[in-house]
Amino acid sequence: MRSAGLDEIRSVLDVPAAIELIEAGFVALSTGAATVPAVGYLGFDTPPGDCHIKYGHIHGDEVFVVKIATGFHENVSRGLPTGHGMMIVLSAETGETLALLDDAGYLTDVRTAIAGCIAARYLAPDAVECIGIVGAGMQARMQLQYLRHARDCDRVRVWARRREQSAAYRNELSDSGFDVQIAETLQDLCENSNLIVTATAARSALVRSEWIRPGTHLTAMGSDAPGKQELDPALFARAGVCVVDSLSQCMDHGESHYAVAGGHVTETGLVELGDIIAGKARGRSDEDEITIADLTGVAVQDIQIAKAVWQALKD
Repeated sequence: MRSAGLDEIRSVLDVPAAIELIEAGFVALSTGAATVPAVGYLGFDTPPGDCHIKYGHIHGDEVFVVKIATGFHENVSRGLPTGHGMMIVLSAETGETLALLDDAGYLTDVRTAIAGCIAARYLAPDAVECIGIVGAGMQARMQLQYLRHARDCDRVRVWARRREQSAAYRNELSDSGFDVQIAETLQDLCENSNLIVTATAARSALVRSEWIRPGTHLTAMGSDAPGKQELDPALFARAGVCVVDSLSQCMDHGESHYAVAGGHVTETGLVELGDIIAGKARGRSDEDEITIADLTGVAVQDIQIAKAVWQALKD
C-alpha cells in the first residue's frame, strides 16, 4: 500500500488536470455512470461539528474511493484547522487498499473549490465586475483562488460575521494579487457584486433575494448537511437557471431543499451540473439572468481528486 502525506500530495497534484477530471465526474454522476451510495453523516453538538463519509465508483475505473472528512468550526479558537480527513484508494478488481492519502482534509477543500470554479465556468457572466465572498474561512479563501481558473477578475468584496476575520482575509488574499475590500454589510456586498460565493456554516438564510441584482451568479457551498442554509429560498423564483450537483442529495438538504419546500421552484425546475457540462441542459443564456448553483458535495468529486493524486503518485 502506498501512503502519502500532505506535503507530497500538494507537490504532485495537477490542478488543471483535476478540474477536467472532476468535470467528467459530474457528467458520470448525471448520466448514471457512477455508483454513489448515500452520504454517511455524523453530527456533534458539543462542540459543534460533523463527520461525512463519502464513497463510490465510476463505472469502468480500476479504483474506487472512500473519503472521511470532519468539520469542527470552533477549532479556530484552538489554533487548529476546522477540517481534517483522509481518502482511501482501493482496487475495483481485488478490493485491495492501494493508497492512503493522509491529506488532513486538503483534498476535500480543493475538490470543493474546484466545484465552485466549474459552476462559474458554465454559469457566471462573462464580464465579472466584482466577486463577493460571504465567509472568511479556509473554503472562502480557496473559492476565490480557484475562481481564477474560470473568470478574470481581481476585484473582491468580503463579508464575515466578525470584522477581524474579514480583515485577516483581506490581508491574506491581497498578497495573492486580489483587490479586496471589506463590505460594511452583506447587503452592500450583494448589491455590488455579480459573482457571489457563500461559504459559511450558517443555519438560516443570510443572502436576501431583494439584494441580488439581475445578471448575478451565486454559488452556495455551505449547505452540505441537514439544517444548514445560506440563501433566501425566494431567490430561486427569480433565477433563470437553478443548478444542483446531485438532485437527490439537494432534495434532502441544501438550498434547493428549502426552495422546493417553500414552493419557489419545482424539482423539475432544477438541473444537475453534469447535464450542463455534457450539453444536455443549458447554462447561462442571458447576461441579465440570475443563476444559482447549489453545491452540497458529491462523492464523484472525491473519486476524481483522489484519482488525480493516485495517478501522479504512480508516474
